[in-house]
Amino acid sequence: MTKYLPLITILLPIFGSILIPLVRFKSRRVMCIYTEALVIVNSILVFLTILFDRQIVCEVIHFTGDLSISFVMDGLSVVFAGLVAFLWPLATLYSFEYMKKEEHENIFFLFFVMTYGVTLGIAMAEDYITMYCFYEFLTIVTVPLVMHTLTREAILASRKYLYYSLGGAAFAFISLIFIIKYGTTNKFIFGGTLDPALIGDRTNVLLLIYVFAFFGFGVKAALCPFNSWLPSASVAPTPVTALLHAVAVVKAGAFAILRMTYYSFGADFLRGTWAQYVVMTATIITIVYGCSRALKETHFKRRLAYSTISNLSYILFGCALMTPLGMTGAITHLVFHALMKITSFFCAGAVMHQTDRHYVYELDGLGRKMPATFTIFTVSSLALMGVPGFAGFISKWNLAAAAVDSGNGLAYTGVAALLVSALLTAIYMLSVVMRAFFPGKDFDPKQVANCKDPNWIMLVPLAIFAIVVLLFGVCSAPLTDYFAGVAAGTF
Repeated sequence: MTKYLPLITILLPIFGSILIPLVRFKSRRVMCIYTEALVIVNSILVFLTILFDRQIVCEVIHFTGDLSISFVMDGLSVVFAGLVAFLWPLATLYSFEYMKKEEHENIFFLFFVMTYGVTLGIAMAEDYITMYCFYEFLTIVTVPLVMHTLTREAILASRKYLYYSLGGAAFAFISLIFIIKYGTTNKFIFGGTLDPALIGDRTNVLLLIYVFAFFGFGVKAALCPFNSWLPSASVAPTPVTALLHAVAVVKAGAFAILRMTYYSFGADFLRGTWAQYVVMTATIITIVYGCSRALKETHFKRRLAYSTISNLSYILFGCALMTPLGMTGAITHLVFHALMKITSFFCAGAVMHQTDRHYVYELDGLGRKMPATFTIFTVSSLALMGVPGFAGFISKWNLAAAAVDSGNGLAYTGVAALLVSALLTAIYMLSVVMRAFFPGKDFDPKQVANCKDPNWIMLVPLAIFAIVVLLFGVCSAPLTDYFAGVAAGTF
C-alpha cells in the first residue's frame, strides 16, 4: 500500500465535499448517494490504512528541522480514526432524513463531510504542529454547522463556540512552543519528549504551561469553567450536535490532551506534581457539575449536552491519573461514550424530527407511539448509567479501578464523583424513559395520536449503535486489551 494512503483519507472528504454544492445533481437522491458513497469509500480507506499502513510516516510538507506536516497511524491514531470511520457513514445516512426539513442542505453536507477529513487529520497527526493545525481547522469548518439555521440563537451560539475555541487554542499553542524549545523532538513519542538537560530549573514553568494547555485543549472537551459553549451549540441540527458531542469536536479535545500528556510532556514528568492535582481537581468538579446541570435541564438536547460535559471529564480524569491503567480507562470511555452518546442524541433528534417536541415534559406517552426509538434510547440510558452488561459499565469500571490502583488520595475523590454522577445520570436519563412509557393516569392519548417512529434511514443507524453498545458490554475484552497495549506503549 502506498505511504500516502493516510493523506488520501484526509484529503478525499475535504475536496470531495466541495463538489456537493458545486455540482448540479439530477435530484436530491443522487446528491445523497454521492455523499454517502464518498464517506463509505473514505471509511474503507481508513480501515485499509489501519490494516496495512501502520507506522508508515507520510510527510507532506517539511518546514525546518523536525517541523513538518506529517501523518502516521500509531496505536492511539487507530483508536480515534477507527471510531470516526465507523460512525461517520451511519451519521451521514441518518442526516439525509433529518435534513429533509432543513434549508441549504448542500452547504450543510459540504461542511459535514469536510469535518470528517479534518478530524482524521487530528487523529493521524505525527507531531504536535500537525495536530495543532488541524485542530484549528476543525474550529473553522464546524462553525458553519453550528450556525446552519441562521437564527439569532444559532449565530450567537456559533460566535461563542468560535471565541471559546480560538481562546483555548491560543493557550494550547503556548505548549507547542515550549515542547519545541525543551523537547528532543516535536513528534509524538510515547513517554514524552522533554529533555531534562534542557529543562534545568524550569520544571515549574513547564508544569504551568502544561496546565495552560490542558485547559486550552479542554475548552473543546468542555472542561469547567469553559464549557458553556456546548449547551449553546445544541441549537444546531441534531446530526451536528451528535458529532460535536460524541466524536469530532469534544473527542478531538480529549484526544489532544491524551497526546500532550502521554506523548509530549510525559506522564512520568507530570505524575505527583502540583500540575497533576490542579487538572485532576478540574475534571472532578466538571464531572459533578455536568450531571447536576443535566438533572435540572428541561430541554431534551441541552440535557444531553450537560451529560456530555460530565462524561467528557471521565476521559480527562483517566488521563489526569497519568498511569497506564488511567490511560486505558480514558481511551475506553472515549470510544464507548461516543457510541452511547451518539445513540442518545440521534434518538432525541428522531423525536424532534417526528413530533417537533423539544422539552422533556413534552415527551409523555411517546414511548407507546415510538417504541423503537425509545427502546434504543433506554439502551443508551442504561449504558450511560454504567449498568453491568452495557458498554458504559466497562469504561467506568476501568476508570474506577485505575483511580484506586493509582494510590493518589485525590483520585479517591474522583471515584466518589463517578458514583454521584452514576446516580444523577440514572435520574435524568430514566426520567425521560419513564415519561415516554409510563405517562401517568391523567395522560390523554390523543396528544400523541399522530406520532410514530421515523423510517429506516434513521432507525438503521440507531439500531446498529444500540447493538454495538450491547455487544461491547458483554464482549469488550479484545478491544480493552488493545487499549491496554496502547497505554503501555506496545502499539
